[in-house]
Amino acid sequence: MKTSPNTRIPLRDALGQEVLLLDGAMGTELNQRGIPFHRNFETANLEHPDWVQEIHQSFLDAGSDALLTNTFGANRYRLAKHQLEDKLGELLEAGGRLARETAGQNAYVLGSLGPLGVELEPLGRVAKEEAQAAFAESAQYLLPFVDGFALETFDNVAELECAILGLRSVTDKPIFAFLAIGDNTRTSHGTTAKDSALRAEAAGADVVGFNCSSGPRVVLDAVLEASQGGVQIPLAAKPNAGMPRQVDGRIFYENDPDYFARFARRFLQAGGVVLGGCCGTTPDHIRALSRAARAGAAQMRGATRQPSVKPDAAVKAPDAGVDAIPLAERSRFAAGLARGRTVISVELVPPRTPDMTKLLHAARTLDRHGVDAVNLPDGPRASARISNIACAAILSRETNIEPLLHFCCRDRNLLGMQSDLLGAAALGLHNILAITGDPPYKGDYPDLTAVFDIDSIGLTNMITMLNRGLDLGGNDLGQQTRFCNGGAFNHTALDLNRELERLFWKIDAGSDYFITQPVFDADTLLEIIERLPAHTPPILAGLWPLRSRRNAEFLNSEVPGVHLPEKVLKRMAYAEDRNQSAEVGIEIALETVEALQGKVAGFQVAAPFNCIEPALQVVEAIHAGS
Repeated sequence: MKTSPNTRIPLRDALGQEVLLLDGAMGTELNQRGIPFHRNFETANLEHPDWVQEIHQSFLDAGSDALLTNTFGANRYRLAKHQLEDKLGELLEAGGRLARETAGQNAYVLGSLGPLGVELEPLGRVAKEEAQAAFAESAQYLLPFVDGFALETFDNVAELECAILGLRSVTDKPIFAFLAIGDNTRTSHGTTAKDSALRAEAAGADVVGFNCSSGPRVVLDAVLEASQGGVQIPLAAKPNAGMPRQVDGRIFYENDPDYFARFARRFLQAGGVVLGGCCGTTPDHIRALSRAARAGAAQMRGATRQPSVKPDAAVKAPDAGVDAIPLAERSRFAAGLARGRTVISVELVPPRTPDMTKLLHAARTLDRHGVDAVNLPDGPRASARISNIACAAILSRETNIEPLLHFCCRDRNLLGMQSDLLGAAALGLHNILAITGDPPYKGDYPDLTAVFDIDSIGLTNMITMLNRGLDLGGNDLGQQTRFCNGGAFNHTALDLNRELERLFWKIDAGSDYFITQPVFDADTLLEIIERLPAHTPPILAGLWPLRSRRNAEFLNSEVPGVHLPEKVLKRMAYAEDRNQSAEVGIEIALETVEALQGKVAGFQVAAPFNCIEPALQVVEAIHAGS
């Protein structure tokens, strides 16, 4: 396995000739030396270079043929989370130099690059071209020091493709592409091990494999699936040392080195040629892999791995799914939008306790007054309330009115979002308003951590995929959802051009309708509507019957995205002096209805504090003008 000094053959030539043994877990070793897991490990390249070189040397001593640079998280997006983006080049060059100096001419060096740490389009805000540029940027700093690159722990194949394309724009050095998969041998985006590997191969990887995950068994299953699926390039594996567990504040991994040696033998028998370790793997694990690899090397010499299944002539992109169910057939609310009828929803906030009595009574009353849907916020203003999905299911069961679910990106990761959306569909809840959500610091528990894997644009894309029968990974679900998928539109945004840009993105993503923030100046909204393209989906104008001067000032100052003109604030202040605040608040709402009637597709009426009497007055005026 080892080459003698100054006789190391080019890395590309070495692939497939003998087993190539990579190193183990740099992060685990740095953590053992005192760097906590929540810190940025790449800073050790500058602050503790002696530690980094000691770890590199320990893996060489254990038998590694190649070292991976300590640069996994060194990209502009991940470093920005630690306020380190200005040190990008410095950290990468230091990481490359430390590995190269340690390896000398005795071992190869691979530049380690991980995912960007942000979601890509269509789910996130980062365009694929931007992602490719970020990977190319990081790679250029490493190029003088490395023989190739290791793209590690990618759970989104689309991002891995961007990484490969980004690297290919600046280098022709070998690329080792590693995917992280779950116990079902799928990525967290739902793509199978076989399809992931084939797509990486088609994008231009020289080696494809699997790393991290829950341990050797899952990685081996993925390698077998890829091998049998027709992958032609060399296969690689870098599993974790099992699942981590915490004992007395320290992290331990379950798999001992002997277990790793048994895994290595099975991996080699499956046709794998590149072997290493991920989280929790120490020099002892690599030493055990080295012994197993040496034993298998003789059996490999002169042999050529044959795929067990002939591959397709071309790797196909994920199926585009089926056509979405026509809007008019998705729900009664959706049918009203599709047929051009003036639709009305009234917002009721889920209660803070499990008692649904008052909400059910209000919903039944709204139904009798011809309201189409009850709009249920999702943790409004970052407050803890009954799950609006549970609330909607009870409303559907106990009343005749349709619920309209706000669906918020703040509290769920991507898997949770997909699961909850599928759950909503199974419960017969088909009306959705996709929103990003208020940050936790505005709510009951300001120190909580938000998720925000994606924003409302990414969520809209996700819902559109489900409506076409596809999961996050573009895989066929076997059944499509029938969501009527709405988006929010802030017509009073300070940066209106940016807000309009987001509205156009939401249209492209598949929004079926929009609901505005509360309208207190109809002319402003009408001017914007005139600027919108003809294909803009139906717009529902938000209405908020003001109850008092204090209520008006609170909305204007404390509720994100809401703006009241000065003339409205003065009008409410004058009304308070005459003890007529509530009446004037209704007057303002009715004047807005009159100005917008026939020029918007419908109205979304707030019921402050779930008091529906003012909302009913507005609803009656809408019906009278329709």
